[in-house]
Amino acid sequence: MKAPLYNQKGEKKGDVTLDKNVFEVEASEGLIHEYLLYQRANARRPIAHTLIKSEVSGGGRKPFRQKGTGRARQGSIRSPHMHGGGVAFGPSKERNFQVMMPKKQRQKALYGILSLKAKNGKLLALDKFELDKPKTKDFAALVAKLPVNRNVLVAYGQEEEALKKSAKNLKNAKVLDVNYLNPVDLTKYDNLLITETALKQLSTKEK
Repeated sequence: MKAPLYNQKGEKKGDVTLDKNVFEVEASEGLIHEYLLYQRANARRPIAHTLIKSEVSGGGRKPFRQKGTGRARQGSIRSPHMHGGGVAFGPSKERNFQVMMPKKQRQKALYGILSLKAKNGKLLALDKFELDKPKTKDFAALVAKLPVNRNVLVAYGQEEEALKKSAKNLKNAKVLDVNYLNPVDLTKYDNLLITETALKQLSTKEK
């Protein structure tokens, strides 16, 4: 499979051959969905928290004597059924939302998404982006010349700081290290612009 290759002026140079082990992988909807749940669940942090009986202050003595009042005996005002007491089954900040997914399955799901991008013509390659100093204006001019309909995810490789800094403030774009490509960003952004350096890193990582 091939993808169109552009230079930093937005001109098409030709095509680049994609690694079939990365960009010709059968996409499994179930596996991709599982990876999305894995990423979102592991990024989740518990916020809601109610005090349980042991966390409520007070209750160091019996609220009233054991016998002679005509009421049911009570040991502490901190009990869940007492007014102002702890909550029995409320949310806790100690809850762990983490889920597990084998590395090989995550890799296959990721490559499945990348393969869909390439198959649907949503993957564009960039030979390089070199400037004396980063300029968002120059990168915006490049994107304007590319066949990008909605938004774009920009994946860069090692020692491509000019691209990283030039693209990070661009509207409707997100710049990301190729080693951190993930299903949430790949499904959120319609197009993927990836440098040749990043493509080589993906192929090397796969092996």
